[in-house]
Amino acid sequence: MSLTASYETCRRLHARFGRSYYLATMLLPAWKRRHVHALYGFARYADEIVDAFDMAGDRAAALERLTRRLSASLAGEAVDDRVLPAFTHTVRSFGIDRGDVDAFLRSMRADLSVGRYATYADLLDYMEGSAAVIGTMMLPVLEPLPGMEGPAREPARQLGLAFQLTNFLRDVREDLARDRVYLPQEDLERFGVGEADLARPHVSPRLRDLLAFEAGRARGHYRAALAGVGMLTPSSRPCVLAAYELYGGILEEIERAGFDVLARRARVPRRRRLAVFTRHLLAASAAGRADRRVRAEVPRWV
Repeated sequence: MSLTASYETCRRLHARFGRSYYLATMLLPAWKRRHVHALYGFARYADEIVDAFDMAGDRAAALERLTRRLSASLAGEAVDDRVLPAFTHTVRSFGIDRGDVDAFLRSMRADLSVGRYATYADLLDYMEGSAAVIGTMMLPVLEPLPGMEGPAREPARQLGLAFQLTNFLRDVREDLARDRVYLPQEDLERFGVGEADLARPHVSPRLRDLLAFEAGRARGHYRAALAGVGMLTPSSRPCVLAAYELYGGILEEIERAGFDVLARRARVPRRRRLAVFTRHLLAASAAGRADRRVRAEVPRWV
């Protein structure tokens, strides 16, 4: 597959499976946008492998094949794959830490055999690879300001954790159908919630209290992430702020529904999504013009 076609495949994966973040990425300059699509597309591609097969052995074999193709691609070999050419090009272009890529794949492998987490610390260890490193892989594309590369890393981690925990709260029923419970076992015990409560048509009062507790944790991650926005180049800030508001909006919809995530899947209404996008569009346009001016002023020999 050509590089252009691979980037287009990643864009389509992003548009299909990551509607909130995809909308936010439309606020980025076009040259950044395709790289964000590549990173999201790779993450979704691996996630779909983990979820796509009925047999655990088939999932493990498919993930191992992906890992081998990725290693070959990063080593400069041509591989027959829809997503890896774009992902590899982005990793190389921005010097993305291979350790982050490896951590992500470790968490994907964990999904093949681990369906419960005893403590929040255990869940955070999983989320380090499944979510925090997505934030840090995105960071070079979003361009921290000079001197902010180090300080911006922790807020990027926190934003990934906030998004992931929001997804866990929204998808309790879907995850249970895959025999996964991303609510820590110690928290279920603390609130007197059994797994049978997760399979009911509506939340029980005890489950509602548990979900409210976990939502408070997610809010803490969102607060820790917010300081990182100002550490980014102006042309990336509207996108990150929009994604922050859209994912935070999912959490608000969960709260507005009384935490009844079992009755229906929480979604940010289309009107609200468009309102968030429009609110940040003016700032994105101004930042994009400034970005183009700066790039036009760089001597061609640089």
